[in-house]
Order: sequence, then structure tokens, then C-alpha cells
Amino acid sequence: MSIGPITLTLALPLLGALVLAFVADDPRVVRIVGLAASVAAFVASLVLLVDFDVANSSMQLHETMSWIPAIGASFSLAVDGVSLVLILLTTFLVPLILVASYGSVTVSLKGYVAAFLALETAVLGVFAATDLLLFAVFFEFTLVPMYFIIGIWGGANRRYAAVKFFLYTTLGGLLMLVGILYLYSQTGTFDYEAIRALELGTTEQHWLFAAFLLAFAIKVPIFPVHTWLPDAHTEAPTGGSVFLAAVLLKMGTFGLLRYALPLFPDATRAWAPWLLGIAVIGILYGSLVALMQSDIKRLIAYSSVAHMGFVVLGTFALNTTATTASVVQMINHGLSTGALFLLIGFLYERRHTRQIAAFGGLAKRVPVMAGFWLLVSMSSLALPGLNGFVGEFPILLGTFQTAPWAGVLAAFGAVLAALYLLWAYQRMFHGPLVGADNEHTTDLKPREIGVLVPIVVLIVAIGLYPKPLFDLVEPSVERVLTEVGVDAPAVEPAAAQTDQ
Repeated sequence: MSIGPITLTLALPLLGALVLAFVADDPRVVRIVGLAASVAAFVASLVLLVDFDVANSSMQLHETMSWIPAIGASFSLAVDGVSLVLILLTTFLVPLILVASYGSVTVSLKGYVAAFLALETAVLGVFAATDLLLFAVFFEFTLVPMYFIIGIWGGANRRYAAVKFFLYTTLGGLLMLVGILYLYSQTGTFDYEAIRALELGTTEQHWLFAAFLLAFAIKVPIFPVHTWLPDAHTEAPTGGSVFLAAVLLKMGTFGLLRYALPLFPDATRAWAPWLLGIAVIGILYGSLVALMQSDIKRLIAYSSVAHMGFVVLGTFALNTTATTASVVQMINHGLSTGALFLLIGFLYERRHTRQIAAFGGLAKRVPVMAGFWLLVSMSSLALPGLNGFVGEFPILLGTFQTAPWAGVLAAFGAVLAALYLLWAYQRMFHGPLVGADNEHTTDLKPREIGVLVPIVVLIVAIGLYPKPLFDLVEPSVERVLTEVGVDAPAVEPAAAQTDQ
């Protein structure tokens, strides 16, 4: 048995959820317990960062204990650079989400906080598991608390959105489970390293790759299996939308890198050109549909389809430049889009509408909110000097190296992002201030500013100096690409440009 900081990071949020079951239903007590558990998990994740050897590309900090010995399944955890940055993103955002929600969630606050803490544990388990059955359990368990977060605390059509989310993602997960059982039948174990060493035939790889791909494609989501996402985002409470965009979608792209690519290398190389095309379609489709939205929350939801398309593009470009940047862009998207959903939630609490046409000239009344909104929008559209640029530009650069046609077409998505984000900002915050509702809209409160400031600091810091993030991720990406069997050019030229 080996229990260390990874297990502690997973256990602390779940422990907080269990404590909530035994405390009084007092909002103040609930807030203290929820915040304490989530902050403790963040501190524990920082211990992982301190103990992690950045130069080592292999899985590190292994922790194992017996789980289901009769079938060879163990509670095995470890991290590499990719999983570590996603764990840090998750533990960083959850305390901010809880603090942001305390002003808007008034019904069953205890249940809401407990659901979020349980969800955090499940997602951290997805990123850290090195036993495929354990991974599948965590992967499926994430559906339960998110289903309740949408279905109980969401909008008017919350039940429809929650059921749609649950059915879509359950279907993909079940197909992946079939693939995992087949791999178990060939090895007699669920251990990741043992399965990674398995020699599979070409036909086997294609079928298994398809099963894993569908599960992860739905979670990303990749066009055309994306239709659950706009409804889930629109109906979810603010905290649910932030977590969904910032963390839950990353389970899909993480799964591609951790499982689909290294376990099925022949299938990966064969499917890569097709998936590059699908990624480009998703980028352009998501951008064009976002441009047509009248609801600002749906606009940002469709922008997530486009931005995650860039992550998929970089993943299947299959070179170090683009694939490393795709992981960096997972973090960037989590920060930028998460902040946008927070701002939308803060504005909705004041106006109880998300229709772009209902606003206008708000910068005159809410200059602080307008300033945050503009900066985060610039980050999302990849303005140089902010975090979006240092992810998106190397993705395009690396894609040009392997598939110039995909890089050219995807670049139009960056242009469209500037169009739909800036046009929405102009309509909402500039022009004449018309109507009593706009006139009486109040600016951000200190609590809301306090939630946004840490995110904005990271947005700027990563944009100005992304090297530590690239250095953390790159060795793990190079290991994956070596296992896929592709020639992976060095990332230094792109990293050097993004540092400037």
C-alpha cells in the first residue's frame, strides 16, 4: 500500500462533502466547510507540483493500494506533466467557483456544495488514475454530480438539458468500457503500463480506437456529437457552466492523449488526417454559429466548440509543437472561458436576462465589469500578450508543419473569434445607455472582483511568460508521440516565439 499527496488531493474534497452531511444546514457553516475542503485540495495539489520532476517524461509519484484483487484491479494513481497541469487547474478553480456561487445559489446550498466537492474528486480521479477500470469508474461518476447540478440548480429547461447531457456522455462511456474489457481479456489486468505494452493487430486497434474516440469526442465535444453542450451550458447554474467549460470538457482531450494515442498508435496515424478535418469543421462551425447567437451564454457555449476544436487540431497534428500547445490551450481555455461564464453569471444576477439586445452602453455604469470582460474576451480571441495567443499560435504553427491545409482553414476560426467576441462586447457595453434597467445596473462587488483577479493574473502571466507551462508539459507529450511512432519536431522555435 502506498498513499501520498495524490490520494490526499482526491480525498479532501470528498471528505468535505461527507462532513457536510453531518453539519447544520446553515449557509455560513456550509460555505466555510466547502471553501476549506476545496482550498485544502488546492494546497495538496501544490505539493504534487513541488515533488514533480519536470525533466522526467514518465509517470511519477505512484500510489497504489489493493482495490478488487479478484480481478486484478487496483487503486493506482500517478501523474505526468499533462495530468498534473489539469489537476492544478481543477483545484485552482473550484474554490473560486464556490465563492462565486454563494451570492446566487439560495436553494439547498448544502447539496450544491457537496455535489461540487464530489465532482472535484471524480475529475481528479480521471486525471490521476493508472488503472483503466478505476479510470472508467471515475469517468462515469463525474456524470452523477453534474447531472444534479444542472437538473436541480439550473434554468427553466434544466431537466431536459441534464438528461441530454447524461444520455450522450453515458453512451460514449459504455462503449469505452467495452473496449477496456477487451483489453483486460488480452492481458488479465487493468494496469495502464501493462496494457500499453500490449501488441495489438491493426484491425483490433481500429475498433478499439473508435470506441475510445467516441467516448472522448462526446466529452470534448467534437463536431458533430456536440449538440448536448449548448443546452447544458445554457441551463446550468453559473458554477456548473464554469466547471463544465473549464474542466469537464478537458477530460475528453486528456483521454485522447493518455489513452487513444499511445494505446492504439497505428489507428491514430490512420485516423489523424480525418480528425484534423473534423477539428477544422468544428472550429469554423462553432465560430459561425456563435456569431449568430442572441443569448450571450449560448454564444460562449458555441465558442467552446470552436476553441476545443483547436485543442483537437493540435492533438492530431502529431508533432511536439502543436500537441504541446494543445495541452497549454486546455489550460488557457479553462481560464478564459471560465472567466467569461463567471462574468455572464454576475451580469445575469443583476438583470435576469442574457439577451445581448437587452444591454447597451453598460460600460458607463459598470466600468470595472466592462474592463474585466474586455480583457478576458481579448484572451479568448488570442490577443498577443495574453494566454490564448501562446496556445493558439503554436497549434497553428505546428499544424502548418504537418497539414498546411488544416492550418490555413483553422486560421479563419481565429478571425471569426475576434468578430463574434468583439461584436458582442460592442453591443453590450458601448453605444447609448438606453432604458432604466441598464441605467440601474450595478458594478462588480468586492467578492466578485476577488474571484476574477486570480484568473486574470494567470491569464496575463501565462501570456507574458509561458515557458514554465511548456516545460512542464512537453516531456510527457514527447513520450506520447514517440509511442505513436511519429517524427515529432522540437518545440523550441514555437516556444521561443511565444515567450516574446
